[in-house]
Amino acid sequence: MTPTTILIIIVIYFGLLIFISNWVSKKGTDNDTFFKANKNSKWYLVAFGMIGTALSGVTFISVPGEVGNPDLQFKYFQFVLGNAIGFLIIAKVLLPLYYRMNLTSIYSYIEQRLGTISYKTAASIFLISRTIGSAFRLYLVVIVLQRYVFDAFNVPFAVTVLISLGLIFAYTYRGGLKTIIITDTLQTFFLVSSVFLTIYFICDSLDFGALQAFEAVKESNYSRVFFFEDFLKGNYFWKQLLGGIFVNIAMVGLDQDLMQKNLSCKNIGEAQKNMFTFTGIFVVINIFFLSVGALLYLFAEKNGIAVPMVDGVARTDLLFPEIAFHHLSIVPAVVFLLGLTAATFATTDSALTALTTSFCVDFLGMDKAENQNKPHVVRTRHWVHLGFSFLMFLVIVFFNAVNDASVVKMIFKIASYTYGPLLGLYAFGLFVKSKTVQDQWVPLVCILAPTCCFFISKYSAELLGNYVLDNELIIVNGLITFLGLLLISKPTTENTRY
Repeated sequence: MTPTTILIIIVIYFGLLIFISNWVSKKGTDNDTFFKANKNSKWYLVAFGMIGTALSGVTFISVPGEVGNPDLQFKYFQFVLGNAIGFLIIAKVLLPLYYRMNLTSIYSYIEQRLGTISYKTAASIFLISRTIGSAFRLYLVVIVLQRYVFDAFNVPFAVTVLISLGLIFAYTYRGGLKTIIITDTLQTFFLVSSVFLTIYFICDSLDFGALQAFEAVKESNYSRVFFFEDFLKGNYFWKQLLGGIFVNIAMVGLDQDLMQKNLSCKNIGEAQKNMFTFTGIFVVINIFFLSVGALLYLFAEKNGIAVPMVDGVARTDLLFPEIAFHHLSIVPAVVFLLGLTAATFATTDSALTALTTSFCVDFLGMDKAENQNKPHVVRTRHWVHLGFSFLMFLVIVFFNAVNDASVVKMIFKIASYTYGPLLGLYAFGLFVKSKTVQDQWVPLVCILAPTCCFFISKYSAELLGNYVLDNELIIVNGLITFLGLLLISKPTTENTRY
């Protein structure tokens, strides 16, 4: 498929999203529409649309790419099982809390429970974490577009990033969450369809039927799921499972992005129904993503295709696009492109909306009655939205200049550092009912905890007898934050009923 063809498909794709945005925005562009979708979202649309937001381009490219590593294979599914348990905990513990308090920003809970400085600290952690995480996810797709499209037109990398973010801004800045609920449903359809169609096209190229494909994947050197042999390694089952649980509680349950969608449902019953449905689909779709990875490597072996090299380093992230664009027919290439675009932009558009919501509510107080009818409040929200788009642009350009690690590893590593303090803050608020904190010391605790974790992670092999910290680092981070909050705690004089 030529770069011109790819570019035409992308233009048509975003034209459709902008059309949907304009159609949805005719029914309202106020802050209640942008922040909460007027509390009228259908749970089944939210559940389906969340698949695209939760998976992202990382799952679409990096997870299948890493299947070829003998020490990884289907290891990621252990983490996914932990994620599923985390989703159930969120549905039964956190969602009822958020609905009971009728929150727009979930960090308002921290204000009522621990104080204003703690509240601003929690919101700031989210803003930093989600900006970095979403920028990394978008970066992954931009480098694919750069390599296979924009290099052919001599467009600089920074301009490619700017175009991508400009398109996202164009269809999200007016309708916000209400637009996202609809566009993410469409993008998830493209994503899920592309997974199944990719499996079909690869199997067809390998002359596999459904049962033959299953057996080929099962008997290959890429399909091992459970690793129980060596608890010192990062792929050990219990480390992955526990890491998956707590990473998910932090990155989903304590993250304004995905929770904002849940809070747009009419009531707690529909929100929980959405979460349970979403969990089942999430587990199944990840099995298929891993299967795509195994089939890609079987296809590469048969056809003598090497993993693409960038600056002398093998990039497994690029194996999927390499095969889709250069070794399959035009239809599989289009399917891959739509799936990749949908996966990444469904994540980024949602993140930009959540970042804007958090800043407008947590720092500008736009949800407060006295501010809702102020002049130019919607215009201010537009400027905030534009500001976060530009900030994400700077982060992506910076990351492109310094990155030398696997994207999927980097995202979860950074998440362990940034989301750990949120885990500690909410754990203290929920489980230590008789105490509150000396509010002014909370930012220091939330800085020291990830700093300690950095050194623990760096020297874990020497300090812990060759034990290597992996996704469970977020548990250590949350625990250190929790202990730090206990040290600065004081008896509460209020009834902490939350």
